[in-house]
Amino acid sequence: MDDGLSLRRTKQRVVVLLAATASAVLPALGHGKVGQSAGDASAAERSDGKVEAHARPAEGLLPEVRVYGVAEKDVGFAPTQAQSAGKAPMRLLETPHSVSVVTRELMESRQVTNLQEALQTVAGVSPVNFGRRGFDDLFVRGFRTDSILIDGLVRGTGWTRLQSYGYERLEVFRGANSVLYGQVQPGGIVNAVSKRPKKAALAEAAVAVGSFGLRSVAADINRPLRASGKTALRVNALASDSEDPTDFVFRDDRWFAPSLSLDFGASTDFVLFATYNRSKWLRQQGVTPHGTLLPNPNGTVPLTRFSGEPSFGIYDIEHATLGYTLEHLFRPGLALRQNVRYEEERGFGNFVTNGTLQANRRLQNRFAVRQLMGYDILATDTSVLADFTSGAITHRLLVGLDARTGTSWLGSRACTIGPLDLFAPVYGQAATCPADLTSDAPSELTVVGLYLQDQIRFGNGWTALVGFRHDRSTRDTTDRIRNRRTVQRDNANTGSAGLVYEFWPGWSAYGSYSESFLPVSGQTFAGVAFEPETGQQWEVGLKHEARDVTGSLALYDLSRQNVITADPANPGFSVQTGEQRASGLELEVNVGLANGWTLNAAYAYTDAKVTRDSNVAIVGKPINLTPRHTLAAWATWQLPMASSTTFGLGVRHVSEQAGALPFALPSYTVFDASLAYTGSSFRLMAGVKNVLDEVYFDGAINANVVSPAAPRSFLLNAIYYF
Repeated sequence: MDDGLSLRRTKQRVVVLLAATASAVLPALGHGKVGQSAGDASAAERSDGKVEAHARPAEGLLPEVRVYGVAEKDVGFAPTQAQSAGKAPMRLLETPHSVSVVTRELMESRQVTNLQEALQTVAGVSPVNFGRRGFDDLFVRGFRTDSILIDGLVRGTGWTRLQSYGYERLEVFRGANSVLYGQVQPGGIVNAVSKRPKKAALAEAAVAVGSFGLRSVAADINRPLRASGKTALRVNALASDSEDPTDFVFRDDRWFAPSLSLDFGASTDFVLFATYNRSKWLRQQGVTPHGTLLPNPNGTVPLTRFSGEPSFGIYDIEHATLGYTLEHLFRPGLALRQNVRYEEERGFGNFVTNGTLQANRRLQNRFAVRQLMGYDILATDTSVLADFTSGAITHRLLVGLDARTGTSWLGSRACTIGPLDLFAPVYGQAATCPADLTSDAPSELTVVGLYLQDQIRFGNGWTALVGFRHDRSTRDTTDRIRNRRTVQRDNANTGSAGLVYEFWPGWSAYGSYSESFLPVSGQTFAGVAFEPETGQQWEVGLKHEARDVTGSLALYDLSRQNVITADPANPGFSVQTGEQRASGLELEVNVGLANGWTLNAAYAYTDAKVTRDSNVAIVGKPINLTPRHTLAAWATWQLPMASSTTFGLGVRHVSEQAGALPFALPSYTVFDASLAYTGSSFRLMAGVKNVLDEVYFDGAINANVVSPAAPRSFLLNAIYYF
């Protein structure tokens, strides 16, 4: 791979950006005294989610503020605010969009180990898997999405899975949301909020063992380095090894994430951070439907059958980031924020997957691929947040510029390999691969977006949220196989508008409209570049917020245009004749009571269908892998006779998943349970997932592959606090 020049270019951009940032921002920081303690002048949080200084700070001291991060007090099982809809803390009750929050407490209570598990209790997120293939596969409101953000910045290609242990909370912002985040899929985004340094010391070490060879150790250590607590170091680390119900399959993860906050004065928050993640795994995508889901004259194919080739190789990916977050308050109600992250990923991946099953229903045709991948991206987001009043109307105005640039490369070799006898498998077959790459097309992407959003309070319970964005992007691709260079330029204007009325204390009704925009790389048989995908959404809903209880009800209609479909006149090429539409209802309830009861419940009705396609046979049919009904609930009970002991019970129900595939995935209901004991400096947890050992399928890649879900599994977790 000859990407050294592109990598050097990106690193030069990092240096230029950091220099420009320092020259622009450091003079402003001079208004605060470096190293000054905030004393008793810490920020006071208003009930509406804004953060402002005390009116009378201690003499000689500047008020300390945290304008960008989510308030640390908003934890537990029923959070009342999120930052994804406004890039600053915003009351869910005053947000005219659907936003769900999965807190660290909820993740630990359910003993989740990955992003898909963490989002199982979020309405509108489909529990779809593609065979535990090693990536974060998500469907939101009927549409597949890879729009995963970390601290408000778009993640790169996502070859490595998100490590849920490293994040304080996960926010799901559903719908077409390009105004604040630019190029995203219309179903919604997931924003992971990282663990960052705190003023108070904390430390934990965790050990976990479980079914299928799961072994993991983790640590989260935070230490203030100065008396004020504003200079602090936090380190998160995890090492995990596990096998899989499928023969031969395994996964090993190594995660390390240090972050350092520096004291630049009471009016400034500045955090340097880095992450390193290395993952190795053998990819598993499922088994044939014939003999598992469908009958096979030869008998039943074991769900543990591996139809790949263990000797062909694994995935081995390294991922690293380096960046900073800056928040500076010029005066009460006027703040500058900047988020910068450089991201780099390198590695290779080898996999063997299913083709068609031969006529004897015994021999499984297969194909093999060797991949080399790498990317680097520099992402930035700079904004000004201003609170001001005009007569009886108050504004929270957000104006920002986000930009990213980077290179990506995926080279591959298409290999041949012999079929596998599913009923008497013999592994060790050699694959035949060409000496030269069969796909080799590095690209350079540059994206710039200017956005504006205003939250307007009219009084008497009325709040409006309006936004506008202009995007420009350029993708420069060099196809080394065909010796062809393509430069694709796209631009778009997107908007959003919503209105909320708090008609009774703790009750609000809202309506909103929003748009999305996503460039699509490639071109038609005639050489015409693809147009960007677009999306539009209308939504109305009802929200409730009370002491330790939150709830929401949403009705939406979401459409998606310029979907890539197969070209019927030119096999191997695509056209943009596709259109899809999803409409539905979502209901969420979150309860965290002082008497030891908690409940997180979600229900979604999703009607997602194909409305236009080059294949007229699928028009009007449901989008693949989208169940009409999903229900999830997780409840915990702190035993009154033994307050240190907590019992948890969960249920998940998914209705039949039909579509254009020649089969439907049956409905299923799964129960989970847990038991936890909390001591003075430790916590012991035992969990059982799929308690009744239900056999079901939670995904299908295509007509040749279905994905058996994991059987019953056990997990023991011990956490020591010091």
